[in-house]
Amino acid sequence: MAASSKHDYKQNARWLHNQSVQAFRRYQKLNIVGKLFVWFLILFHVALAYLLFIFGPSNIAQKLYDLAQELRNYRFGWLILGTFMVITSYPPLVGYSTSVSLCGFAYGIKGFLLAGSSAILGSAIVFITLRLMFKQKLQSWTRQNVKWQALETVIRAKGLPLIILIRLSPFPPWVYSNAMFASIEAVALWQFVIATLCTLPKLLLTVFIGSRIAQFSDGETRGQMDPTTKIINIVSIVLGISIGLGTGWLVYRLMQAQIRKLHESSDESDELAADALEEAEEGAPLLRNISPDSVDVVIHRS
Repeated sequence: MAASSKHDYKQNARWLHNQSVQAFRRYQKLNIVGKLFVWFLILFHVALAYLLFIFGPSNIAQKLYDLAQELRNYRFGWLILGTFMVITSYPPLVGYSTSVSLCGFAYGIKGFLLAGSSAILGSAIVFITLRLMFKQKLQSWTRQNVKWQALETVIRAKGLPLIILIRLSPFPPWVYSNAMFASIEAVALWQFVIATLCTLPKLLLTVFIGSRIAQFSDGETRGQMDPTTKIINIVSIVLGISIGLGTGWLVYRLMQAQIRKLHESSDESDELAADALEEAEEGAPLLRNISPDSVDVVIHRS
């Protein structure tokens, strides 16, 4: 047990180091527009943190609740919210998780129908557009990168179960997972859609938590609650978050076990595929510019 925990710690530390190095290399290769966009995202999140500090969580929650109610009362509010979910399914855009929670804020548990359909549609659109737009770049990457070839070979061999496991894993995050699967030619659209369908229970949980938090976000509604109702809602929120974190941790452990199994395999392709999985978020060919320096393992053309 201790040896396994130590191995997991070293593996996670190596993963974090690789991600940091790869992210810095990607930043260095960006043109001026790309670098400005990165700094825009950084400043955007700093501004959000500042607003949270200045206005306080309760005021921000109230504004979020008011926005959700405006969308609910607007005739095409569902279309606006669904469209926003589809758009934020593209990396590196942010706001997808917030929009899922807004479905719960605006429509309660019934918002799952909107969140689920928008998530499936959005991820499928991202998959198709990136696969078509970057087809030549993808083929070029696959020809050059041995790790990516090995990953595609393993996915072809293990099929849908492995695809579902990767899709359920909290790493890489949703928007980057969309691009990663679009980068793997061995993954067919129907497999990707089925794997996405398997994430719907997690989406339902997020909508449910959002619907419970909404009741505490509005000062008037909160003031009318009796103590028993407040306790039930608090327990529901804590339980929902605990289930979400617990299942995420379990899936992540299963994913790490699969990676360890590939590392321990005598087949060199499995070892390379494990490396590709660990670097998937940063190594997906559709997420960065390809250059000889950015390829980890290159097949030199004769």
